Amino acid sequence: MRCFIGIDLGSTTTKAVVIDEHQNILGRGITNSRSNYDTAATIAKQEAMVNGRFFLFRQALGTTHALNGALDGFLGQLERDFRLEQYLEQLGDLEQTCHRSLASARFGDNSKAVGEALTEVFRRLQSEAAELFKPGAKRKSDFFRDIAGSQYLAIGEAVAKEAGTRYDFLLNVFDRSIIEVENRVYADSIRRHLLAALERTFVAMPETAARRTQVEAPIKGILDTEMEETYIVGTGYGRARLPFSKEHIRSEILCHGLGAHVMYPGTATVLDIGGQDTKAIQVDPAGIVESFQMNDRCAAGCGRYLGYIADEMNMGLHELGPLAMKSTKTIRINSTCTVFAGAELRDRLSLGDKREDIMAGLHRAIILRAMSILARSGGIRDQFTFTGGVAKNEAAVKSLRDLIYENYGKLTINIDPDSIYTGALGGATFAWRAVVDDGKVVENRPN
Repeated sequence: MRCFIGIDLGSTTTKAVVIDEHQNILGRGITNSRSNYDTAATIAKQEAMVNGRFFLFRQALGTTHALNGALDGFLGQLERDFRLEQYLEQLGDLEQTCHRSLASARFGDNSKAVGEALTEVFRRLQSEAAELFKPGAKRKSDFFRDIAGSQYLAIGEAVAKEAGTRYDFLLNVFDRSIIEVENRVYADSIRRHLLAALERTFVAMPETAARRTQVEAPIKGILDTEMEETYIVGTGYGRARLPFSKEHIRSEILCHGLGAHVMYPGTATVLDIGGQDTKAIQVDPAGIVESFQMNDRCAAGCGRYLGYIADEMNMGLHELGPLAMKSTKTIRINSTCTVFAGAELRDRLSLGDKREDIMAGLHRAIILRAMSILARSGGIRDQFTFTGGVAKNEAAVKSLRDLIYENYGKLTINIDPDSIYTGALGGATFAWRAVVDDGKVVENRPN
């Protein structure tokens, strides 16, 4: 099976999309962008290919009708079990790396006690791992560093207190080790993890185990199907660091414009608010960019700004939007500068303003900045497509809808649940065109 891949290396997350010869989306993958951009690109691509396997599982099992009425439940359980298998391998790797880091640390007479505490921390981490991947389990992030880090910090504090050893020693060992582990690629383990997850799923769903042969054969058939990486195109904030030749690179403006057109063919104006920049793009009926504006020198009004606010409020980034939606009062925020945001936030709180009203004001200020960029690009035309990570923030979406209506009247506003993958989808489409339309030689693809 020929696959065409787009990779969007952003400042905070790296996304990948895989499409087939008919331009159907097979899979999407996302990971946190690291200092090692090669690894981030590889892992995002790997995640998209795994997601593609699950898409093919669904197709194959749907055809056999072996799981009528239980297909969604089975695939959901299989994916959770697969993620658990991945997590356990990385956890084991992290434990070994922590002990190696301890051996080179200068803790003097404390080293033995820290080592014993480390062993106990990882014993508890292993024993609690399955709970993190049960149906309905809530995690603030799906990235290993975030999951393992939050668990390690909580358990490490308790273990240090019980053992009478210093907590900061445990933190030091973790900080020395986590970067090394998160920059490893576990591609060779995927098939093994999927097969092990299948065994777990049969145990968790006895009714499925009774039809094991009917279920197992299609899955193993998909695992044996080669998903050929025919052509790859990279884009995004960090595209200059991608391990591709220049012919495999496209600008993020072109990819976001084309990606939005692929998702919504009637798109005329695109707004993308990512972690580091905001892009306003005007496209023609074929998805070709006519004009654009962006703020690429300041993180004000972007995802990083919201991340900074979340840190100041001691909240998760995903909690800001829901909090802002509870607002009952309009508050004007004068600055969207990240440097001064903390000071203004504290001033507002000291004046007695409610957190939800402040959050609503901050979101409106971000969108006002975006509206200014849109105006410079040529204004907003019907249809309007909003993309990027901030498009998932309900308060930002509300402010955008309100301001568009106030300034431009009623327009069609498109917001796809997978809008964060727009740039990668544009890249995958360029990859497809390179081979199918332009006849690029497959052997020119990057490794």
